[in-house]
Amino acid sequence: MLSFPLNSKIEKKLRDLHGLFAETYKKIEQLNPEELQYIHRFARISTIGASTRIENAVLTDREIEWIDTTLSKDDKPTAFDQIKHVILNKLSKDKERSIEEVTGCRNVLATVYMQHNNLFPLTEASLRGLHHELLRYHPKLAKHAGGYKTTSNRVISLNHETGEEHVVLDPSPPGIMTDTAMSDLIKWYNDTIREHPWALLVASEFVFRFLAVHPFTDGNGRLGRALFLLALLQSDDKYISDITPYISIDRHIEQNRSLYYNVLHQCSHGKFQTESFLYNYEPLVWFFIKIIESSITDIDMYRKQYSNIQQLSESATSVLKCFKSSPEKRLKMAHIVEHTGLPRRTVQYSVNNLVKKKIIQRLGQGAGSRYQLIF
Repeated sequence: MLSFPLNSKIEKKLRDLHGLFAETYKKIEQLNPEELQYIHRFARISTIGASTRIENAVLTDREIEWIDTTLSKDDKPTAFDQIKHVILNKLSKDKERSIEEVTGCRNVLATVYMQHNNLFPLTEASLRGLHHELLRYHPKLAKHAGGYKTTSNRVISLNHETGEEHVVLDPSPPGIMTDTAMSDLIKWYNDTIREHPWALLVASEFVFRFLAVHPFTDGNGRLGRALFLLALLQSDDKYISDITPYISIDRHIEQNRSLYYNVLHQCSHGKFQTESFLYNYEPLVWFFIKIIESSITDIDMYRKQYSNIQQLSESATSVLKCFKSSPEKRLKMAHIVEHTGLPRRTVQYSVNNLVKKKIIQRLGQGAGSRYQLIF
């Protein structure tokens, strides 16, 4: 059972959203496997980028796409350790922590997308395993990977002008209270996710209660958003579970980050409660409804991008590969000509075509123009 009542306004909106899921399902079931794979990868990379940037990482989606492509050549757990120096040389040392966070988030999402059926019923061991994957590439935090917090992890906001501190979140204290809260939460989730008719409501309560406990020393936000996806994927609602891999909810959370944090604070006023019914979940439910509506409409954008790429000429494809090999750079025409070996006129035509199709963007005018990928 949910810890809050379902009012008629939310129920009506959920029915409308379910209709949107059903309508979108009918569209995507007609698509070929290659297009579906492209849409899923686009959504997955967007999710990795947004979820890590919400926590102040700095990599762009194009840089993450390059990392994903590089790691996919040998996608074993040891691959990152073996080629980390290549990635750092490419994207610079000052992005090292962001790269580590992206790689961990990438692993967690791969597990969630591919093994969500095997992760049900959810256990504390599997939850800790996901957390271990999230932090495994960050040496300074590796000792905390997979283990519940042992010290207080209150979230404090500091006003640098006045020196005044404000408690954003006062979660459960470490020890027995956190252990009990997590045990109760996992049991409640397993009993509810496939029994309640509205998976979105279960996912909202599940993730909020997880964040209110804040069970780990670091990575709670990233893992919490991954758990939201997991709950939708584990739903018995075919439309929701089948559409979720093709949308990036986190992309829209990132675009509304301030509102996201304000809503989370509204639900609890920043204080952990031992009784789950004491939270006010409604603001978060409305937030997720609007976010998911926006996320679903993105599929049309992904499909248009896929269509544009499929229509590219051989020379335009070579030019696009040049951009993908240097995702961190704004390229001049001379660099593209040198890299591709194509005639300047051919390159110019291809670049103009890529700009027209909104695959790359032009920055500046005249001889000083540079070009960069759009994601």
